[in-house]
Amino acid sequence: MKDMESLEEKVSVFIDELHHSNESEQNYVDHPENISDSDDDDVYDEPPERTSYWESQLDLLQEILERYHASGSKLRHEVGRIIEMVKASDFCSCFSPNSSNCTACFKRQVVSVLCNRGITTNLCISKWSATKKFLGGSHEYIEVIASTSKTKKQIPFLIELVFRDQFQIAKACEEYQKLVSCLPEFYIGKQEYLTAIVRVMCGAAKKSMKEKKMHLGPWRKRSFMQMKWSSFNPTYPHTQASKSHLCFSEAPTAVVVT
Repeated sequence: MKDMESLEEKVSVFIDELHHSNESEQNYVDHPENISDSDDDDVYDEPPERTSYWESQLDLLQEILERYHASGSKLRHEVGRIIEMVKASDFCSCFSPNSSNCTACFKRQVVSVLCNRGITTNLCISKWSATKKFLGGSHEYIEVIASTSKTKKQIPFLIELVFRDQFQIAKACEEYQKLVSCLPEFYIGKQEYLTAIVRVMCGAAKKSMKEKKMHLGPWRKRSFMQMKWSSFNPTYPHTQASKSHLCFSEAPTAVVVT
C-alpha cells in the first residue's frame, strides 16, 4: 500500500508539473530554432540500475493510463464503438491498392459518423516549418467537444486513430516494446494525459536507443511528437493549427464525458 501511495504521489506531481510547464517553457521556444534536445530531459547519463529504471517507467505509464481510462469513460466508450464500427466496414472511397489500411478514408469516415450522430466534431491539422533540428511536416487528427455532467463546461477531446503505432520502433529493447504494448490502439482523451504519455514514451525511446547504441531520429523526440497535436500544445507558437468544423447536423451537441 505504501508503494502504491508513493506511485500515486509521483504521478500526481508529474502531471501537475505538465500543467504548469507551458509558462516556464514559453520564453525558450519563442522561435523554432530554439527547440533543442534539452527538452528530452537528458537524465540518463548516469542511470540507476537498468531493471529499476524500466520497472519505474512501466509503473508510471500504467498509472497515467489508469487515470486516462477513468476520465471521460462515457465519451470514450461511445466514440470507441463508432471507431470499431467504421473499422469493420468498407470505409475506403479512394480505391487505393491498400484500401484496408487507408488512414485518410478511415479518419474521414469516423468524422462523418460522429457528425451524423450530432456530435460537434473538428478535423484538425497541425503544420510546422522546417528548422535545423526538424524537417517540416503536418499531422491530422480529430477533435470532439465534450461537456461535464455537472458544470456543462465544454471540453475539447482529442482523437488520434493511429496512436500506438506512433511509438513503434523496430529495433527497440524488449522493455520499450512492453511499454508500447500497454498503449491504446487509438487515443480518445484530454491533452494532459496525451502529454504525459508522450513524455514517458519519448524518454524511454531515448533510453532504449542509447542501450542499443543507435541514433535516435529527430522525429522521435518529444518536441517533434508534441507538434503533431499543436493546437493542444500552445507551447509551440511556430506551428500552425487549423480546424475544419465538420458537424453536419442542424443542432450539434457537446457529448457528456462522464
